[in-house]
Amino acid sequence: MTDLRADSDSPINRQVDLRARASGFVRSGLADLHGRKVIEVDAQGRDHAGALLPSDGISIAAGARAAREQRLPFVMRLASSGADIGTGVGALDGWGHAARELTRCSGIVPTIIIVTGPVVSGPALLLGLVDFVIMTTDAYAFVMGPRMVAEFTGVPISKDELGGASIHVRTSGVADFIADDEADALILTSELLGFLPDHTDADAPACACSDPTDRLTPEAYEVLPPSSNGSYDVRDIIASIVDHGDFLEPHAEWAANLVTGFAMIGGRTVGIVANQPQTVAGTLDIAASQKGGRFVSFCDAFNISLVTIVDTSGFYPGKDTEWRGMIRYGAQIAFAYARATVPRVSLTTRKSYGGAYIVMDSKKIGNDLAFAWPSAEIAVMGAKGAVEILHRRNTPEERAELEAAYEDRLLNPYIAAERGTIDAVIDPSDTRSEIHAALEMLAGKRERLPSRRHDNTPL
Repeated sequence: MTDLRADSDSPINRQVDLRARASGFVRSGLADLHGRKVIEVDAQGRDHAGALLPSDGISIAAGARAAREQRLPFVMRLASSGADIGTGVGALDGWGHAARELTRCSGIVPTIIIVTGPVVSGPALLLGLVDFVIMTTDAYAFVMGPRMVAEFTGVPISKDELGGASIHVRTSGVADFIADDEADALILTSELLGFLPDHTDADAPACACSDPTDRLTPEAYEVLPPSSNGSYDVRDIIASIVDHGDFLEPHAEWAANLVTGFAMIGGRTVGIVANQPQTVAGTLDIAASQKGGRFVSFCDAFNISLVTIVDTSGFYPGKDTEWRGMIRYGAQIAFAYARATVPRVSLTTRKSYGGAYIVMDSKKIGNDLAFAWPSAEIAVMGAKGAVEILHRRNTPEERAELEAAYEDRLLNPYIAAERGTIDAVIDPSDTRSEIHAALEMLAGKRERLPSRRHDNTPL
């Protein structure tokens, strides 16, 4: 691995060192990353497979503590095979100290880890403690390695199959992004930080916007297929609404039935949560609920307004899903929205049924402004399901007539608008201007939660 600090063209410019004379390979300090001040930790071991000495864990902890105290983003480059066996339990204690300090950063400063090589055993758990993880293509991470897995299960497996970057970005959800190499990962880190404030008491970044906020968006509605059951890519709607179509999407390949990411509208950072009809019809399953809940919670912690685009027929049905805890995990996204205090605007484009209607930032869960297109269908369930439950003894012809009547009477946004759960049914061409105006109105929103030590989120 190349030491970027020795490269004059490095995007990281270390300005102040912390624990510069400490033993071990971990080095940290105040650094400049493409013009952004961060606390940077280089924990890329080049000897003994990067085994952590006790002092290395303490140096990581010192970097995390400095980030929290100085109110600066924390960025760590990590490659380690775990605790140094030769130093005994002291190395484990050092790792525990690092884990504690990283946890204390949560919700105070943004935390990012770039995995550039192996991350094994205890250090791998650090990936689960930070806000964002970027892995290079040749990196891998796991708590128990291939040899232990084969010994316990009898199934041989390679490092890449067990914990390669592609596994973590698609299957486990540990990694948010894959980068070609370390330099690419640092560029991606800089792009991500461009949407984030330094700390929880700062406003999200804003900039001058050359994309007119009153720009019409007829192309957004043209994305919808003629059939209400047809699929489309919700990213096309997002691109039409946000500034210049620029959208940065963490976890793009994990839980693909829910799209989450950062953009700007009118020069202000927003977090976007959107059902993706291209994957399992945009229904919410366990992974999507976890993904959405964590993203909403992050945005709320760092003063990033939320825009939710709704098109879902409900939660994904299935015995295995229920047995694995759909109730608990589905509650995560509901919990995150219900406690969020940042400005929240929602747009229902097509379907919004049942419990998913509630958890996708409905008015009753705390949404500030709810819009809908004329194509929106807001109801307990679709016409076919409702008629099969209520009129299952009728003939097929009678059920077809009842379905048509149900659609005409209930599957539209106007009933919800009459009840006040939809604030306005808007022309799709005005979507960008309506959302921008709503966010401008809500920019001064202030809301306080009841005083308590902390909530008890459904993990």
